[in-house]
Amino acid sequence: MKTRKKLRILAAGDIHGDARATKKLAEKAKKENVDLVVLTGDLTFLEQSIKDIIGPFSKVHKQVLIIPGNHETVATADLLAEIYSNTKNIHGYSIQIGDVGIFGAGGANIGPFSRMSESELYNLLKKGFDKIKNSKFKIMATHVHPSNSLIEKITPGFKGSNGVERAIKKFKPDIALCSHIHEAWGIEEKIGKTKIINIGKEGRIIEV
Repeated sequence: MKTRKKLRILAAGDIHGDARATKKLAEKAKKENVDLVVLTGDLTFLEQSIKDIIGPFSKVHKQVLIIPGNHETVATADLLAEIYSNTKNIHGYSIQIGDVGIFGAGGANIGPFSRMSESELYNLLKKGFDKIKNSKFKIMATHVHPSNSLIEKITPGFKGSNGVERAIKKFKPDIALCSHIHEAWGIEEKIGKTKIINIGKEGRIIEV
């Protein structure tokens, strides 16, 4: 019986236009021989620059999935996906890679850009989930963290999203990736059987 090859993902968020951080992530993606890079929003700092956010990953021939954060618009994420053929914006969409389905929604419930209502976030996640609901393994990517989470308790001034929490409980992804709260980078917790991981700009290797 053949052993299933695991999908290796480099996940990162909150890059905020830091070209040095992106270069390091691309080097890590190459060294670790990952199959995919997932960037969970705040790609820019207040839309100031989109230079060198995706380019380093193109140079090492890595596929990239992105969602907007609350520091850039959905249009900016769409533009990056248009410029770079290796990139897809999964804001309200999904992708199937083998038996792994990945879906997402960016934006946040606060911030200057891509501000989403709770119902918008939930409906975008549902739209993406519906396309990959029969996948053996499911990964959900959001920028904002779920409400009633440890992340929210650590930073009570930054409320989590009820829409994201509702999606986790309804769709039961195996892993839910988020960023947004810098103080919570690296925190792992569970909602039901779903592992929640808050990732930062140094990146995290995940195998599914």
